[in-house]
Amino acid sequence: MQRPVTYGDIFNVSGEMGKQAITSEDASLMQSAETQAFGQTQKHGAASLMQAAADHNVKTGALSPDAHSPVADIGVTVRETVVPGAAIDTEFVANVPVTGVVRPLPTAPEVASANAVTIGEALEAAALGAIDQPIEHSDACAIQSAETRATGAPVTSKGGLSSTAQSAAELNPRVDDFAKTTIGDLLTDATTYLATDKVVTQEDAIKVIEAEARHTPTGLPRPGGVGAAMQTAADLNERAGLLPPSIV
Repeated sequence: MQRPVTYGDIFNVSGEMGKQAITSEDASLMQSAETQAFGQTQKHGAASLMQAAADHNVKTGALSPDAHSPVADIGVTVRETVVPGAAIDTEFVANVPVTGVVRPLPTAPEVASANAVTIGEALEAAALGAIDQPIEHSDACAIQSAETRATGAPVTSKGGLSSTAQSAAELNPRVDDFAKTTIGDLLTDATTYLATDKVVTQEDAIKVIEAEARHTPTGLPRPGGVGAAMQTAADLNERAGLLPPSIV
């Protein structure tokens, strides 16, 4: 019997979730969630990936067609987060984000020109996209990078976003789930905690994504997390013609 395809094989997840085999029941639940959210399943969405993995598991005899997993007990969801000029669709399996897709939304030219997305606003978008996800070390690194890019100087102040994120990342593995500090807890009002703020550039997004990805098990940023929100903001600013010339 072959080893079944697990969530860790096809998504940027680890721990117990990453070890869970993907069942036909799981795939069916995600198909229903996508159909309810979008009117149909998405070509490159989580449902199609999960269905392919589930079919493989059944075909190879790794799982039975009616296999049940803890994922089905917790459920799957699709969440839309709207930021200026775009919507971020994040798909969750057992409350863990597995995919994130950015959809541009129409914005009046006069509104777009007056509303370049700043680093603080991008962090607040991440608070919505990953609102109930506990802060991990990779998130703390991304937040520190973003705050450094916003202020233009190394972050040293105690009680700021970076130090609080680092403390949360160190404490979260040692406390019960209800006591963990989440991304939403820390970043909901991020702009008020930044000493200075700036418009997000592509260079900012690249640096933050690199900082985050260096500390994830798969080398990829969290779907719907800080790096993803920064990239969305940079893309929106670029499409609106609001970015200053890149400095290489």
